[in-house]
Amino acid sequence: MSLPVMSGAYLAQLKAFEKTILSNQTKIEAWFRRQWAVHRPPFYGSVDIRNAGYKMASIDMNLFPGGFNNLNPNFIQLAAHAAQNAVERACPQAKSVLIVPENHTRNTFYLQNVYALSNILRTAGFEVRLGSLNPEITEPTELETASGDKVLLEPLLRTRERVHLADGFSPCLVLLNNDLSGGVPEVLQGIAQTVLPPLHGGWTTRRKTAHFAAYDRVAAEFAELLDIDVWQINPYFEQIGGLDFQEREGEDALAAAVERMLAKIQAKYDEKGITDQPFVIVKADAGTYGMGVMSVKSADEVRGLNRKNRNKMAKVKEGLEVSEVIVQEGIYTYETLGGAVSEPVVYMMDRFVVGGFFRVHEGRANDENLNAGGMVFVPLNQAIPVAGAEEGGEERCKRVFAQWNSLGVPQTDADNPDCECNRLYVYGVMARLSLLAASLELAAAG
Repeated sequence: MSLPVMSGAYLAQLKAFEKTILSNQTKIEAWFRRQWAVHRPPFYGSVDIRNAGYKMASIDMNLFPGGFNNLNPNFIQLAAHAAQNAVERACPQAKSVLIVPENHTRNTFYLQNVYALSNILRTAGFEVRLGSLNPEITEPTELETASGDKVLLEPLLRTRERVHLADGFSPCLVLLNNDLSGGVPEVLQGIAQTVLPPLHGGWTTRRKTAHFAAYDRVAAEFAELLDIDVWQINPYFEQIGGLDFQEREGEDALAAAVERMLAKIQAKYDEKGITDQPFVIVKADAGTYGMGVMSVKSADEVRGLNRKNRNKMAKVKEGLEVSEVIVQEGIYTYETLGGAVSEPVVYMMDRFVVGGFFRVHEGRANDENLNAGGMVFVPLNQAIPVAGAEEGGEERCKRVFAQWNSLGVPQTDADNPDCECNRLYVYGVMARLSLLAASLELAAAG
């Protein structure tokens, strides 16, 4: 696999930004180590990144990532090492983990994700079983994944302050791979076991604007560290509440916010000499799966939405009604893979990058949401040399995320910012900024 192709119009700006990151690698890694000494990272997470060349930033942070089936299987040992750290931080004596998945019994690709996540934890040395919240799962039920593997779902039970399975399996760590869009089920409320991510990290209470408020703090400190313009790594945003898309309540307030945001972006574009047309992304402040999202270039576009678009914005996963949205600066993605628009998605466990993939969509433009039907996933790095082998710079550039050691430091060459491992190292830095913001966000909410 090779990297996506960056538009020639912005390649020089991208290389300049990458060189800044690479030449400050030691300073950056020392800064992250200081941060993790104070702030506990989430158990895991995935980050969507947009790269316009002149700007690269996280646009979304998922605390309950699916998609582990889309990672390169060569990264399993790396992910297992990170999983050991994450579990031991939560329960030092843990020997087993109970995963609580989504209720997607018919989504075989999601089931493949559960299988892949379970395999990572088993490789790390833990017994892993699946406790389902699905009311249709009343007895142990074996399901087949998209690749033909098998997963066993068992009803999640509770006795007093502990959840368990029918045979008494009841570990100290309950790992949620369910984002709680439908609310926090009673069976999980007030249990004695450690639940990760914490229940307040679910979409019942979590808001994207709270994450990006924390990200503001992280990005400002990081930009000061490197003496760069914070705008290069941080999208503007604003929250608008009191909305009812079906009844068109709050429409004028939303249009006014869009107008403000577009003017703010235009002023920055003028300052930087950028000729792109500003756009914003309006998306539900709570929710996932790319639902409740629209790309807007004019305030008029959010006035008088037709019935189809009102329905699209009114509800998200689990029928969660949308009354609050985040109006976020849109970032063009000028990377293409095979001629199709693409964006990197980076996966982390504990404080470690463990891999990722490119989300690619032939039917979407470079100013649209790519997390939509028709997207495909291209895993990062299809060929990884044996860890620890002596190799020159050319070979090093093929190792990508597999280069992370226990301190999270890759081998990079600041004089060659366009090599594959360096581009992906920069993606990893951007993702870890969002992971750090999530740790601040969860601590404040808890």
